[in-house]
Amino acid sequence: MDRLKAMTIFRAVAQEGGFAAAARRLGLSPPVVTRAVADLEAHLGLTLFHRSTRRVELTEGGARYLEDAGRILEQIDTAERRVAGSRGAIRGELRITAPVMYGQLHIMPVVAALLRAHPELNIQLLLLDRNVRMEEEGIDVAVRVGAQPDSAYQSVRIDAVQQVVVASPGYLERHGTPLTPDDIAGHATILSTTVERRTYWRFGERGRIRVPIAPRLSVNAIAACLAAAEEGLGLACLFDYQAAAALERGSLVTVLDRIRLTPVPVQLLFAADRTRLPAVRAFIDAAKSVRVPG
Repeated sequence: MDRLKAMTIFRAVAQEGGFAAAARRLGLSPPVVTRAVADLEAHLGLTLFHRSTRRVELTEGGARYLEDAGRILEQIDTAERRVAGSRGAIRGELRITAPVMYGQLHIMPVVAALLRAHPELNIQLLLLDRNVRMEEEGIDVAVRVGAQPDSAYQSVRIDAVQQVVVASPGYLERHGTPLTPDDIAGHATILSTTVERRTYWRFGERGRIRVPIAPRLSVNAIAACLAAAEEGLGLACLFDYQAAAALERGSLVTVLDRIRLTPVPVQLLFAADRTRLPAVRAFIDAAKSVRVPG
């Protein structure tokens, strides 16, 4: 049994949540994938997955093995790409994750420029409004909006985005325009829960003014939050780049402009050993030009 191949297949099944999906991703037949996992389980003397007709889930032992196997596969991948990079050209595969809208607006141009400049480079860009587990997903660099907790990853700040409170003109006609943060208590609010579920908005210098909110609507997608605000369902707190198009066409307007919300940093997160890879260094350098941080 080729244990590295079996580990790769096992990780794909765990990440995709099924044997058929893993087979499609790897370009293998489902029986090959099923057999490889079965052989690996026999070799380890361990059941890696709970199987049912509807879903495939890791066992407790499978979850522990996934962590160790993922680390081994990533070390091998890093070593191979480091050797390839040492030969001069930036080549191989670079895996990046970013929030959906920020990635579309600000990271895609960086990716496009890198691909044009380096014909032997391939990039996987995973756009998700949630924070993925970088090691398990094989991510080289994560673009994160918002302050990050202490972690084992290095970080580089590339941008700062402004938060704005917005509402539709129709909503403000019906319910009045809030003039101070305290006025928010009398209004309906909409909360985006894409990364975290906050129960307050922070205003003023360094966010010293903390205003509790009790949202009437919570949604897990920025597009849905925007649509709800445009429908006049309440006030929403969004990043300026998320609301820019709606503000330009007039379906949303900003309120409380005199008391701005706290700017939020945008950072790149990456493991220290990844900076030895030429493609990672090239992306980090290019991403620093996204916007001059405020």
